[in-house]
Amino acid sequence: MTDRSGSGDEGNQLERLDKKHVFGTWSYQKQVQPTQVVGADGNRFETADGTEYLDVSGQLMCSNLGHSADRVADAIADQARETAYIAPGYTTEARARLGEKLAEVTPGSLSKTFFSTSGTEAVEAAIKIARMYTGKQKIVSRYRSYHGATYGSISVTGDPRRLEAEPGIPGTIKAPDPYAYGSTLEPMESLEYIDEMLMLEGDTVAAVLVEPVVGSNGILVPPAEYLPRLKEIAHDHGALLICDEVMSGFGRTGEWFGCDLFDVTPDIMTMAKGLTGAYAPLGGTIVTPEIADHFEEHMFCHGHTYAGHPVACAAGLAAVETYQEENLIEHAAEIGAYLGDRLEELSAAHPSVGEVRGVGLFRGIELTKRSDRREPFGVRSDKLSPETTVVDEVAARAGENGVYLANMINTLIIAPPLTITREDVDEAIDAIDDALEHADAAMEA
Repeated sequence: MTDRSGSGDEGNQLERLDKKHVFGTWSYQKQVQPTQVVGADGNRFETADGTEYLDVSGQLMCSNLGHSADRVADAIADQARETAYIAPGYTTEARARLGEKLAEVTPGSLSKTFFSTSGTEAVEAAIKIARMYTGKQKIVSRYRSYHGATYGSISVTGDPRRLEAEPGIPGTIKAPDPYAYGSTLEPMESLEYIDEMLMLEGDTVAAVLVEPVVGSNGILVPPAEYLPRLKEIAHDHGALLICDEVMSGFGRTGEWFGCDLFDVTPDIMTMAKGLTGAYAPLGGTIVTPEIADHFEEHMFCHGHTYAGHPVACAAGLAAVETYQEENLIEHAAEIGAYLGDRLEELSAAHPSVGEVRGVGLFRGIELTKRSDRREPFGVRSDKLSPETTVVDEVAARAGENGVYLANMINTLIIAPPLTITREDVDEAIDAIDDALEHADAAMEA
């Protein structure tokens, strides 16, 4: 994923200080050039050199409420003054009310939540819960996936960034993806493969873990019948279904959660990012009553110092109430349809666009250097390479046009705040339209 730099090799004093003393994430440190952000408002942010950017990727697909959610900011300040921290053996109104609110907005019977501080920790909790509940060890996940950076979460991740951390935790198995572009299997054929995998593994698989809509590995939307059938397959083999909604949750798809698109209630669901609109670090792992009841008589052997942090929970409660009261889920569906139409226009105008896909305000543009056989500019190994790709360059050109645009491997990721307007969409499309000229020019004959 490319983070725009733009302050030159030296940077200002603060940027130089940051480079010297702070690790840049997922990067060769010699190439890190931090850019100081001095303010953010609405759907835009400003850097120290005075440049303003329209944020069409929600930073790291997490700023679902934009940069002016005053209700959330006020809730954080009020809670910090009232009770900034209390040990997780106690509770606060914010934690209890947020647990109740999540039981209300999540699908089906999901009802009891463990609160952590990030998406990767939410997945760690899901893995442990699945193993404790079933008494089994193995977790089946998919190759085109990202579930986090901590040891268990990176082990179930398929993204090539896992390679530097291997060998990972025992018992992780990778399955194919519902992704016809670049796979030898059609999406529904990949399900039959998973069915056979579970059969061959015997009664040893605790859970199947998937993103209902794959996020940073390409914005992959499966066929409507995929997720319901996957749940059936998992249950047929005595395994749970875990849905990772860290990126696809809280209105990103035009529904509260990605699995709502398919009318599926998983056994365990993880969340973070949009849970607070990124105003505070908070993750959650919510389970069905059957799983919750298991731990009435069996120890829930998990926890940490900041579980249910009062300030983070206050931010989460205010964020969910903001989604509800400002009708942002409905707005995301409406403006997302408009965004989809505008992206189809770009696809028709640029031969370097191999495919546009997505749902709601969760969209991707996959590029190609050979339109006759859809050959990608970026490949998975590029994720670990210090070299700049054409996809990186397209994102950088969008930045020169005043639009912040994230990318991963071969896909431009468009996941703006749910507060985005039609005028913002049009501005973003104009900038991306110009940036794609670079990709068109780089195509092979």
